[in-house]
Amino acid sequence: MKTPTGRRPQRVAEAVREVVASFLQKEARDPRIGFVTVTGVRATPDLRRAVVSFVAHGDADAQAAALAGLGRAAGAVRRELGRRLRLRTVPEVVFELDRGLEHAARIQGLLAALRHDGDAAP
Repeated sequence: MKTPTGRRPQRVAEAVREVVASFLQKEARDPRIGFVTVTGVRATPDLRRAVVSFVAHGDADAQAAALAGLGRAAGAVRRELGRRLRLRTVPEVVFELDRGLEHAARIQGLLAALRHDGDAAP
């Protein structure tokens, strides 16, 4: 069997992102996932797994609770994907916390501190 190549995994990942974001916004009932934003999806080349990156607003406890809530909702999300997307195999959905924004904010803070220290030098 030929494995998917080219843009198909990217197209499937984008379709999965749209369905997951819509599902979490409109149909998810778990209060732990109330303040979650889907930032991206990576699909494996064989389309058997979709890793959904998200940002949870709040402190570390809120982020951990959101991850637990999303893990609990993964089956319902997969059923919704099967219902709305026409795929031979519905991908397994795995959620991961997107630390990119935290990382960018940390780097920006470090750069600002360096600029401030540079201004103080004679």
